[in-house]
Amino acid sequence: MDEINRMANPVVPDRIEDARLADPEVLECPYPTYDILREQAPVWQDPLTGLYVITRYDDLRAILVDTETYSNWRPSNDHANLQGIARTVRDLFEEKGWVPAASLAGRDDPEHKQMRAMFDKAFRAGKIKEMDPFVEQLAYGLFDGFIEDGRCDFVRQYAVPLPLTIICRQMGAPDEDIWRIKAWTDAWIKGVGFGLTEAEAIWAAEMEIEAQHYFQRIFERLRRAPDDTLLSDLVNTVIPEWGRTLTDNELHAEMMQDTFVGGSETTTNALSAGIMLLSENPRAWDMLKSDPDKYLKTFCEEVLRLEGPVQGLTRMAKRDIELHGVRIPKGAILNVRFGAANRDPAHFDCPNQLDLERRNAGSHLAFSSGTHHCLGAPLARRELYWGFRAFIDRVEDFALAPGNTLRHQPNYMLRALKELHITFTPRR
Repeated sequence: MDEINRMANPVVPDRIEDARLADPEVLECPYPTYDILREQAPVWQDPLTGLYVITRYDDLRAILVDTETYSNWRPSNDHANLQGIARTVRDLFEEKGWVPAASLAGRDDPEHKQMRAMFDKAFRAGKIKEMDPFVEQLAYGLFDGFIEDGRCDFVRQYAVPLPLTIICRQMGAPDEDIWRIKAWTDAWIKGVGFGLTEAEAIWAAEMEIEAQHYFQRIFERLRRAPDDTLLSDLVNTVIPEWGRTLTDNELHAEMMQDTFVGGSETTTNALSAGIMLLSENPRAWDMLKSDPDKYLKTFCEEVLRLEGPVQGLTRMAKRDIELHGVRIPKGAILNVRFGAANRDPAHFDCPNQLDLERRNAGSHLAFSSGTHHCLGAPLARRELYWGFRAFIDRVEDFALAPGNTLRHQPNYMLRALKELHITFTPRR
């Protein structure tokens, strides 16, 4: 089944002038718009956001590895020159909380490399292998909590608590606080969206400040009594080149963006997308059940490729650039559109199809590429593997429950199902 036909009437622009990527209805199913952008305007300036949207696979690969031409710096890092709502929000953080510093994802080398060394140690292959039994146990345990019901909201009952519980353990937060933390990450995601009113931006900031005070207490405890959590390492490790540990402002930036949003929301969204794709592809479901050892790893990669949790991120041009005949001035912000590149027919045959025998499925860009390749990718892959494996082992068959809308949160950068109600027959 061609995935883009999920919506009865997806928005299909007749011409490039009709493309509106920031429209919520387009974001609900952006793939027809991606097609026309790749074909007619591979470098396209979005009239609503001003971003230069890049959609072809080869262009994204080139940009992501070219740190001489493109920067991860973001305008929001320039606190002294913020205007309007952004300035109001910044002042609110200064008054009531901690103004978030540039996060790891928003830094360039050498600072990025120096700071990332702490995370690389925590996410090294041996460390992920040590965590694997806990991830497996949690995946099956969550399922066993509702298996006899024969129905669930897969998003709320499984896809959210699986990665969020894991990251809470790494951050020293108790399991019972996951829904409180989830409310904060939801607010953070809304706060980085486009077109917010001042009231909406202030609400999102106040939610993040509430989270800051929660985590500040943990920072202070870990400074007094370090433990074996990842957060303890982040709080107490001196970065040699800086001659100091991270400041509170730097820690708070990491907690929301790179740790809780980056470490849980993405896996949540991929888990939900995978079950949605299986509901539409019964042959793939049969193949997975018949031989999970053969097909499951490729299925995980195909989910990430087809329904990338992060549809796009930004880069800044460090100099004037010309690409496909379009002049991009120094200082302009590019949106590298992973979701479009991952369905580029120049790189993937039959790109809209779920193919469990696809040989280059793992070459997708869902985790970015280059120096900013997602450091949590190995853990995310293990979470997806055990999350889907538990589903295969616990469920004989399943179907979408009546009333599902399959609607996503309206967000320019992320792709997240709001809910996914399913009925199922437990495997005996």
